[in-house]
Amino acid sequence: MTLSRRGLIAAAPAMLAAGSAIAARPAQSQKRFVTVEKGRLSLDGKPYRFAGANLWYGAWLGASAAFGDLERLKRELDRLKSLGVANLRVLGAGERSPAKAAVSPTFQEEPGVYRQELLKGLDVLLAEMAKRDIKAVIYVNNFWDWSGGMPAYLNWVGNGPWFQQGDPAHPWPEYPDYAARFYGDAKANALFLRYLRGLVGRMNTVTGQAYRDDPTIMAWQLANEPRPGGSAAFGERNMAAFQQWVRDTSTIIKTLDPRHLVCTGSEGLKGCLESEACVVDAHRPTTIDYVTAHVWPNNWGWIDPKNQPATYEAGEARCRDYVARHIAIARQLNKPLVIEEFGLIREARAFAPGSATADKDRFYRTIFGLALEDMKAGGPTAGTNFWAWNGEGRAQHPDAWFAAGDKSFVGDPPQEEQGLYGVFDTDASTLAVIAEHAAAVKALG
Repeated sequence: MTLSRRGLIAAAPAMLAAGSAIAARPAQSQKRFVTVEKGRLSLDGKPYRFAGANLWYGAWLGASAAFGDLERLKRELDRLKSLGVANLRVLGAGERSPAKAAVSPTFQEEPGVYRQELLKGLDVLLAEMAKRDIKAVIYVNNFWDWSGGMPAYLNWVGNGPWFQQGDPAHPWPEYPDYAARFYGDAKANALFLRYLRGLVGRMNTVTGQAYRDDPTIMAWQLANEPRPGGSAAFGERNMAAFQQWVRDTSTIIKTLDPRHLVCTGSEGLKGCLESEACVVDAHRPTTIDYVTAHVWPNNWGWIDPKNQPATYEAGEARCRDYVARHIAIARQLNKPLVIEEFGLIREARAFAPGSATADKDRFYRTIFGLALEDMKAGGPTAGTNFWAWNGEGRAQHPDAWFAAGDKSFVGDPPQEEQGLYGVFDTDASTLAVIAEHAAAVKALG
């Protein structure tokens, strides 16, 4: 199919011209930028602690296009603000993926061909977040193919054969071993860095402010859940390329934008072959400002989705230990920690708004409690971002799967049923848990 160029920019220099151009910028105070002071996140000279959420689709809602919905975006941000949510992790990239379960449309429809309306949608998102004093963490790549990500870049440069995550013909860990080839592929990284440089150097078309000068952005994130590989055999061979990619990419961002924080987007131990040395090495560089961790007991087999009540207690104990280990790693590195993804399914693996969430609410209380306890003790934990905010979005099909053309975006990405982990605006008990935690964090001062 021939790609329509309407609404697209055909090259990175054009993106820079429309979006930013690297130019001298006026001297500004560091006020309102999140920084790191003595191993802790800081804002205006005070500890910065937050209750946050994931809203990967924010730029899509902000886009002036058939798939956009600015009024919904405003409502969702208002709802989140009313809950006390002060930090959002959002997707600032996306590549056309051959995967059946993938985001459509995307920021980059083919190499060097950028969808202007989505870039402007990100501008709108940041402008609306600024009005509500909500900070953004923007991730600029993805290990998983639901937004294109590393496999899309590999496919574009012919490093294949490409296959979809979850393809039964390619059982785990073939997919992560394939996606992790990206770090050592110079051609794939050249395409990625062309986009990255343009994005970091962008000028917001709504506010007229360079992204580099926008304190609404808390951090740039290298990727969603980057891993050195899936199997120990491949991952260990690929470890040097992975760690070098972390160092090189974070250095490039810091060179382009020294005012903002940079983080990895790592799951922690589960995204590092269960190796503490891998986690420490990935977060040791001075260009990486804080440690990230994700907690997914269903996906990791710690809490059985088919028998959640009977397996919950043991699974929660493992989650508690997992968080404690990452707090210890952050202390070792003297860097802040953000638990930026965590989730649990609803009872009976339901997807619909209003379905039972007792286990999920309990799990949220556990993660929130661990974070709050460490905050009160003066530990490195700075915040949490639950996965994810569905708000008023709803599944559009009886099987709850995303299909191309759907625009009622939810926090569950297209690789999952729409509603599997996300929080709907009608999930009253879960919303109460979130609001209670946000109030407790705010009360710390």
